[in-house]
Amino acid sequence: MQQVKAGNIVKVHYSGRLTDGSLFDSSEGKKPLEFQVGAGKVIVGFDNGVINMVIGEKKTIHIPVEEAYGPKNPQLIITVEKEKFPQDITPEVGMELSMTSNDGHPIPVVIKEVKEDSIVLDANHPLSGEALIFDVELVEIV
Repeated sequence: MQQVKAGNIVKVHYSGRLTDGSLFDSSEGKKPLEFQVGAGKVIVGFDNGVINMVIGEKKTIHIPVEEAYGPKNPQLIITVEKEKFPQDITPEVGMELSMTSNDGHPIPVVIKEVKEDSIVLDANHPLSGEALIFDVELVEIV
């Protein structure tokens, strides 16, 4: 049986959970995820986790923070004065917004705290700082 190796294009079905068991993503009811192994299109731990799988195989991959989205970067926690915040938005904790970088690229942020005179924004990836668990089924090696 052919095993997955770096450079293969594969199709997988998956369910991604946090260590507390909460589901954050799944391909259930969708087309399988297709990617080239080792090309950096998925997180490192997922890439490494499919190596040596065979078609039809199911497995659970435990991915540490360092091989997922990395630890939270405190430099990506930004405090903005309320007076500089758009007047047409009523800030609420958990609200997702988009800022623009100096070079014009969008930066997704989440409001973490609303203070009297300022708003604390988090520009870290929502899954940074989290170890992840994926249930994976190899559907095809293209």
